[in-house]
Amino acid sequence: MKKILEKVYYVGVNDRNKTLFEGLWPLPAGVSYNAYLIDDEKTCLVDTVEVDFFMPFIENIREVLGDRPLDYLVVNHMEPDHSGSLALIRKYYPNVQIIGNKKTFDMLGGFYHLTDGLMEVKNGDTLALGALQLQFVLTPMVHWPETMMTVCVPSVAVSQQQTVLFSGDAFGCFGALNGAVVDGQMNCQDFWAEMERYYSNIVGKYGTPVQMALKKLAGVQVDYICATHGPVWHEHVQRVIAVYDRLSRYEAEPGLVICYGTMYGNTERAAEVIATAAAEAGVKNIVMHNVSKTNHSYIIRDVFRYRGLIVGAPTYNTGLYHEMNVLLDELSQKDIKGRLFGFFGSFGWASKAVAEIQRWNDERLHYDVVGQPVEIRQSLTPETTAQCQALGRAMAERLAKE
Repeated sequence: MKKILEKVYYVGVNDRNKTLFEGLWPLPAGVSYNAYLIDDEKTCLVDTVEVDFFMPFIENIREVLGDRPLDYLVVNHMEPDHSGSLALIRKYYPNVQIIGNKKTFDMLGGFYHLTDGLMEVKNGDTLALGALQLQFVLTPMVHWPETMMTVCVPSVAVSQQQTVLFSGDAFGCFGALNGAVVDGQMNCQDFWAEMERYYSNIVGKYGTPVQMALKKLAGVQVDYICATHGPVWHEHVQRVIAVYDRLSRYEAEPGLVICYGTMYGNTERAAEVIATAAAEAGVKNIVMHNVSKTNHSYIIRDVFRYRGLIVGAPTYNTGLYHEMNVLLDELSQKDIKGRLFGFFGSFGWASKAVAEIQRWNDERLHYDVVGQPVEIRQSLTPETTAQCQALGRAMAERLAKE
């Protein structure tokens, strides 16, 4: 039993076996599926867990409830890693009322064929549990259309009771929880980078809805954030909210991401020349990624983090090198705004890479092009080396100016 504060318990589980989240994003430190139980005059479960972990999950619930009934189950988010145990919960607690919004129930029937015992809520609706009261805040497209958050506040005078925000996937991060669940009881250092990676990979496309959600919460005094992945935030609540605010506004730090594809090393050598020139011109934050070696999850995180982006790749099969094509498509899907963009390419016998990168930017990315694109035939020459150096310096000068 893991008690967060009076009447509020953590009943989630850890997944240390899954290697890819959503079949896409690496999980070197695993992931937690967080669920919470409110033990008041009326009992209320907030979200469930992935169905593979149902048995430890139900044991956590019964450790708190014993033989008492479960009155309500709030569904903040319908993704199966949070809703996967709904049908089984209904078998253990057949009279539980499932709480969600209209869009929740549209999905509930499709995923789990549950159509009765439902309680629909709208934005601002409340539900009294006894000493505590729930208020529901609809936050569509953070990051599915049915997503909502639930605020738990005292409904009568409760000694030292504080406000809890059950936030769904918002404010979550990758990484399993190693014993403790509340931030003040653990070293959170590794979670900050994983929060940015989680946001950029999972939520990143939906910056405008995140901003709308933050505005809805602006007047709420949040003492605890109980997200569906990662730590329960208490000591670092304001920092967590600030991270989401910054990322959802696509605000970037001064710095440069250089991403390249290479087959025989010539494009990689050009990337090194560009990086050296940018560093000599004063750029301190430079990260380099080989798109065929680094999982794109980490590249996307760094593109969210830094203002400058330079990409380069060879021509391949009279088109653009495959992994660079994939990366540019992923970046365009994330709808990252306001980046400074430079590019270069190489070819052995047919020039295409530079033109294809240009097309990606013209049609999908719409970034602000800095410097002149560099096209390298076969290998670097003194002339193309100088052009690469000029591209690195141009990006440095633009970053310095801003």
